[in-house]
Amino acid sequence: MSARAALLRCALALLAALAWTAPAQAATSCTAGMTNLAFAATTGAVVDATATLTVTCTTGALSLLAKARVNMCVSIFSGTDGGGTLAPRRMINVPGDAMQMQLYTDSARSQIWGARGNATVPNFLPLLFDYDVPLLGGSQTLTATLYGRIPAQAALNAGTYTNRFTGAADTRIEFQFAESLIGAPPMPASCISGGSTGTPVGFPFTVTGSVPNSCALSPKPVPTLAFGSVPGRVIANLDRTTAIGLTCTGRTAWQLGIGNGLNASGSIRRMRSAGGQFVPYELYRDSGRSQRWGTTLGTDTVAGTGTGAAQSQTVYGRVAPQVATPGSYSDTVVVTVTY
Repeated sequence: MSARAALLRCALALLAALAWTAPAQAATSCTAGMTNLAFAATTGAVVDATATLTVTCTTGALSLLAKARVNMCVSIFSGTDGGGTLAPRRMINVPGDAMQMQLYTDSARSQIWGARGNATVPNFLPLLFDYDVPLLGGSQTLTATLYGRIPAQAALNAGTYTNRFTGAADTRIEFQFAESLIGAPPMPASCISGGSTGTPVGFPFTVTGSVPNSCALSPKPVPTLAFGSVPGRVIANLDRTTAIGLTCTGRTAWQLGIGNGLNASGSIRRMRSAGGQFVPYELYRDSGRSQRWGTTLGTDTVAGTGTGAAQSQTVYGRVAPQVATPGSYSDTVVVTVTY
């Protein structure tokens, strides 16, 4: 064998060794997931909640001294049920009622979590990754908190409210990555420039809230129905009124019932004096005083539907003609709202 042929074989062997010990650059990929954001029930007061974002970036085997760096933007849009607006975001219930809510990047809830490139709220969440990529590959996982708030709002309708962030159209991570076989490469200039471009992905999650069916009487107790003073016998119907006020969440079906009172004889309402004498009277649902007001649901109660605002129902009272012993008479009845 000539000396020239031997040198050629050595050169080929060296090239083969170099090809084996220097692996090709590995592509970096990233995935993200968000837990659901569940608000506690509210009737209009502020409610806060949090969820957790988890992002993992992975790079295949490079070399013992390899590094990878990732510059990422995490964007959240309005959501499938958000009506296309980020400020304010909203949830809706099945009839289509809306409840305002908002998503933030900070615990003070001052920085709305928006989307890169959005004209109204361009505030995305920036994430930077820097990790080793040894012979078996490497990865890094970062977490961030999503801070949610339902602001104070009036006249909410009862129901379960939802906004679904279903995928890349509603959520998105965008990133640029850089890899180096030896030492740390420069961090890409932004999530859309510098280094190599990664594949954007979404991270679906759901935001839920609810408004319970609720009602409250206001004022409490109900204003007194006062028949006044009558000189001598009652020779004509003595008619007076009062009103029951209540506030119920919107779409809440309610019924108002009035009991027979402390001094009733069967179904006959009576006022009583300190001396133990009685004056019968009655309470009605109509101004003609033909519909007695009782407690049997769907029969002699007054029914309605809440609006989220105060509502008022008139109570029509009557003392029929009769002879009564002089004195002061009173009774206490219980008003019940069923919803």
